[in-house]
Amino acid sequence: MGNDAAPLAAAMADRLAATLRELGQATVAVSGGVDSMTLASFAHRTLGRDAVRMVHAVSPAVPRAATERVKARGAEEDWRLELADAGEFNDERYRANPVNRCYFCKSNLYGLLSAMPGDKVLSGANRDDLGDYRPGLRAAAENNVRHPYVEAGFTKSDVRALARTLGLPELAALPSSPCLSSRIETGLRIEPAALVMIDEIEEWLKQTLAPKTVRCRLRRQGIVIELDEETIARLTPDLKAALITELNMQRPDLDGGKTEIITYRRGSAFVGNKDQTPQ
Repeated sequence: MGNDAAPLAAAMADRLAATLRELGQATVAVSGGVDSMTLASFAHRTLGRDAVRMVHAVSPAVPRAATERVKARGAEEDWRLELADAGEFNDERYRANPVNRCYFCKSNLYGLLSAMPGDKVLSGANRDDLGDYRPGLRAAAENNVRHPYVEAGFTKSDVRALARTLGLPELAALPSSPCLSSRIETGLRIEPAALVMIDEIEEWLKQTLAPKTVRCRLRRQGIVIELDEETIARLTPDLKAALITELNMQRPDLDGGKTEIITYRRGSAFVGNKDQTPQ
């Protein structure tokens, strides 16, 4: 199913439900994105509140909007929801921001969840994720985390179709948004204050421009704002210059570094050799 607007095949939902029923009890790692939130909602409706625990890791790397989204959906559906600190900011390997930073992030998260009594830990990874460089999947394997979407054959478009089937169109339309640490160029240390700044800039741009996609990248040379092609096309040179001036006035913490606005490119803050990942 390559079309994000395509309906979900009933057989796929049945396979996903069967996978969950086989587990009986589960803990869902809920990041606040479409994948994990849709899985949480489906698991809650399939297995019932007492059988499913949702855990949302709160940290400087998680956008405030994602945490609020999780709490709102949890209250709406009466999830058994817990907020937790996975402890990645106490891990210097994570803070150093190496090529495989995600491995250390997920190791901390899944280690915490796996230590909770009884339940099998579930992630929202889908089949499309398997083709990417995902060191977090290695951490998942080391902690025996299950991926129900993968087991049931779901792609990203199938997840969005499931969200619509569940009556959650706002989730189905939610753009992908990796953690805020992914905005920081590989090798630059992960600092909480920088992540707060990135989150605030992105939220300001969403309110100002209503872009389909926005990323605020922290690069060695300064700040790079990436926007989708349609939004870029709407920016005249004068408007672009005015945005940069306003941004620099609002954010004295930019310390005079260069600020530019360019077309969005997925994963552009990643710099390094994926075949040579430090442990």
